[in-house]
Amino acid sequence: MSTPRLAVLVSGRGSNLGAILEAAAAGALNLEPALVLSNVAGAPALERARAAGVPTAVVSHRDHADRAAFEAALDAALDAAGARFIALAGFMRVLTAAFVDRHAGRLVNIHPSLLPAWPGLDTHARVLAAGERWHGASVHFVTAQVDGGPVIAQVRVPVLSGDTADALAARVLAGEHRLYPAVLSWLGSGRLALRDGQVWMD
Repeated sequence: MSTPRLAVLVSGRGSNLGAILEAAAAGALNLEPALVLSNVAGAPALERARAAGVPTAVVSHRDHADRAAFEAALDAALDAAGARFIALAGFMRVLTAAFVDRHAGRLVNIHPSLLPAWPGLDTHARVLAAGERWHGASVHFVTAQVDGGPVIAQVRVPVLSGDTADALAARVLAGEHRLYPAVLSWLGSGRLALRDGQVWMD
């Protein structure tokens, strides 16, 4: 049986992409990275992919008249790569319900908070301002509700006295780099699925 192909959608530096590519190189992913796609032509993540020998593509939202046209171009690139699964790794575009529904159960995201707490942006600063004792990251199936899909797995880190947003973010990111490849490996091996809106693990 051939290894399922994975596309990773990025907009920035590609930190989690790096962890995914390292896991693939070590034979620990159960997925073949087949495409790294960005909506930003100069995203550093694209260079990470090229250095690892993974094909890249740029589909800029600015080059399309509306979100439907943008997402049609995304779908064309994903289809051309033969991608079965899609991982969002710092992809800074909100996807429509139509796109999400087309890829239901095959589209996952990592978010830097313990969902359902703290969806959205600036989570580290918000957690500190609220005086939380714990923070972390969540991998979830993507649905039309932003950061609202079923949570697959989480990593927790303590909030330490004197933490800054940057220090806390760095600790969370280290956890993300362990968590995301592990979840993607479950997906590639067939152990993980989305059924009737619920997470199933075999």
